[in-house]
Parts: sequence; structure tokens; C-alpha cells
Amino acid sequence: MLKTLREEIDTIFERDPAARSVLEVIFCYPGFHAILFHRVANWLWRKEFYFLGRFVSHLGRFFTGIEIHPGAKIGKNFFIDHGMGVVIGETAEIGDNVTIYHGVTLGGVSLNKGKRHPTIGNNVVIGSGAKILGPFKVGDNSKIGSNSVVVKEVPPNSTVVGIPGRIVSGDKKVDFDHSNLPDPVAKAIECIIDRVVSIEKELLNAKGDTQNENNNKE
Repeated sequence: MLKTLREEIDTIFERDPAARSVLEVIFCYPGFHAILFHRVANWLWRKEFYFLGRFVSHLGRFFTGIEIHPGAKIGKNFFIDHGMGVVIGETAEIGDNVTIYHGVTLGGVSLNKGKRHPTIGNNVVIGSGAKILGPFKVGDNSKIGSNSVVVKEVPPNSTVVGIPGRIVSGDKKVDFDHSNLPDPVAKAIECIIDRVVSIEKELLNAKGDTQNENNNKE
């Protein structure tokens, strides 16, 4: 247990430059508190103490603003930065070394029992406000841009942005700097502008050729 706590604290120091001391992490980080609540709630859930598991989960939601269903499976070194408004559903599965920011939802789109929530691979970064909805997998080493809405499977080593989420690149390096994310809409507009400029040049050339022919006839 102490080893697990040490790993959780070390993870926060690795990924949050604002962390200054162990005491600060222990007493002032809701993401850290939410993980502790979930570890207890999940243990109770697996032992089939369903009400107690939900109750501990509810306490965690009350104190942290982060809602993690006790049935969710979470791997090692999971980091929730800030965390307010995070929702993780019952059948969600999260791999190792995953980072998510505030406002993220790992939700379902079905009313049927069974697998309804996403599976998040290892080393994934999910930006603030992103919604991942459905029983599919987000592959290892992928990055989901802020406010993206992902509704279908994401291959490993991918970057996804937009509504609905679009895969805009494949890069094995997961970059925490969202300013480096490409903008597919801006790229499409840029391509259209380039094409318009090209057509205008072709029309001007054609017009010039026509004028030269007319001058020669005269």
C-alpha cells in the first residue's frame, strides 16, 4: 500500500511542475484523493460489496468533484490534473501512465448492460473537456486534444482533435503541449485557398493567351 502511494505521489511530481512538496500533494491534490477513494471503492466492488463501493465512490465525488465508478479498472501511475468535472463510467478501463485533465468524460452511449465505456491504452494523454463515448479502445501512446469528442476507435500512436474526433497524425511521441496540435479545419481552408490561387493563375494565363491570339489575328 505504501509503495502504491509513493508511486502515485512520484507520478504527480513527474507530470505537474506546480507540485512543490509531498505534503502539498497529499493534502491539496483532488486527483490524488480521487485515486485513493477509487482504490478503496474498487476493492469493495470486486468483493461484491456493491453498496459500500458506490458509497465510497460517492464520498470521493463529494470531496473532489471527480466521479469514478467503483467498477472502473485503472492501471498504475494514473494522473488526474485539476480534475473538476471528470467522469469515468463503470466499464471504463484505463491502462498505465495515463494523464487526463479536468472536464474529461469516459462515457457510454448504450442503455444495455455490458461493456459500454471506452478502454484507454497505456501512455495516453486526454486534454481538458474531451469526451470519449462508447465501448472502443484508444490505442497506446495516443493524445486526445482538448474538447474533442471521440466516438470511434483510435489506433496506437495517434493524435485526435475536433468534433467528431479526427485522427490528424501518427506520432510515437506523446507531447503534453497542446499548442503543437494540428488544426484540420485550418488545414482544409488553407488547401482551398491554395487551390483558388492556382485556378486564378490558370485563368489569367488563359486570358493572356486568348488576348495574344486575338492580337495576332488583327
